[in-house]
Amino acid sequence: MTQDAASGRMLKNRHIAMIALGGVIGAGLFVGSSSAIAVAGPAVLLAYALCGGLIMVVMRMLGEMVMQQPGLGSFVEYIRQGYGSRAGFVAGWMYWFFWVVAMGSEAIAGGLLLQDWVALPTWLLAVGIILVLMAINLRSVDVFGECEFWLSLLKVASIILFVVMGVLFVGHMFGPGISVRANYFGHGGIAPHGVTALLAVIPTIMFSMIGSEVATVAAAESANPRMGVARVTRSIGVRITVFYLTSIMLLLAIVPWTDVTAGKSPFVAAMTVMGVPGAATIMRIVVFSAILSCLNSSLYITSRILAELARSGNAPALMARHSAQGAPHSALIASTLAGLVVAFCSILSPNVIFSFLLNCSGGVILLVYLLIAVTYLVMKRRQDTPGGSWQAYLSIGGICVVFVAMLLDPTERMTAVASLLNAVFFVCLYDGWQMLARRRDRASAARTEQGYP
Repeated sequence: MTQDAASGRMLKNRHIAMIALGGVIGAGLFVGSSSAIAVAGPAVLLAYALCGGLIMVVMRMLGEMVMQQPGLGSFVEYIRQGYGSRAGFVAGWMYWFFWVVAMGSEAIAGGLLLQDWVALPTWLLAVGIILVLMAINLRSVDVFGECEFWLSLLKVASIILFVVMGVLFVGHMFGPGISVRANYFGHGGIAPHGVTALLAVIPTIMFSMIGSEVATVAAAESANPRMGVARVTRSIGVRITVFYLTSIMLLLAIVPWTDVTAGKSPFVAAMTVMGVPGAATIMRIVVFSAILSCLNSSLYITSRILAELARSGNAPALMARHSAQGAPHSALIASTLAGLVVAFCSILSPNVIFSFLLNCSGGVILLVYLLIAVTYLVMKRRQDTPGGSWQAYLSIGGICVVFVAMLLDPTERMTAVASLLNAVFFVCLYDGWQMLARRRDRASAARTEQGYP
């Protein structure tokens, strides 16, 4: 850390701030929100508020743990400290697996989007995108931070501009007049498909908001990790309110929810109603920047988590090696190769292997959040600190509700089951890893007794 600081290879405060701001903005908001709106109608706002509240509580717990014991590393190390080596192993590898699958799927999405401008095969464009971002990450952490700063700035500026224009349009400051009341209540009411539909969209919304915790990991590579994490956890509520609730509220006011098509950006529809020229092209550029940002963050977070697992003895020691620039190059290359495998699976076997990987990774982040909540409770009891336990119980209850919603929804049931089985797999993998470690220790001890080096 001192050498990095001396050479300037550390994340600056503006990097951390923009990573935190952009962490919750991705293609899940720009495009994925259409599916939630089409299913739940205007009541989707309540679902966004509930999911945002859950993310806020989890981040507050994580921030409190970091403030009390700064310098341990990522949240995986806090889980390890609070709940043991097995929980740290499972949380770390599940989180790594989640982002590797996200990396592969986002690379293909970027390739498909880029194909409209560059006449090359999708797989080649996807590989090219990943390799370029890997080269950026290999340079040093401040190069990653600078790249992520500008990508996040574009996303943040786009949302802020949309909110400003939306408020002016709804306030009849420009464009044709619209009836906000008619758009909210005139197409079947607030909850046209009932409470069941509201529960059904919660998993989709929850997954679109994931990414805030990346900033807490990035803060560890800043000059003042404790202050960086404090800023991130304090601002999470404002970010979710402004970027999600405000933008979705304006979307529903501008465009009737019945005009929103699942899979197509509702922002394009709203911008078209407002008369913004080139709306489709503008949103295509913004979505592409969001995909690049997600890929950039995926490479960063997977390499750091894998290197941390190696330092804890839960991954091959080779993964802990760092380059002269400070980046964990072995872990970064390994994560990149894993992401490329996932990307090729989506091309060669989209309905079998890739679908299986998506199902296995879909709910694991909720299990990781569950481990964070349980760890928070354990640390509270160890330190005998009064108050705050309600956050953990609220998070645990909320995560259980999400899993119940997934199990009740036929389209999400397989994801919930596969994610739970995925956790069981990593628990078994930990036991196998420990067995191999004990065998290596016995073999090493035997060689020492026999006089071998």
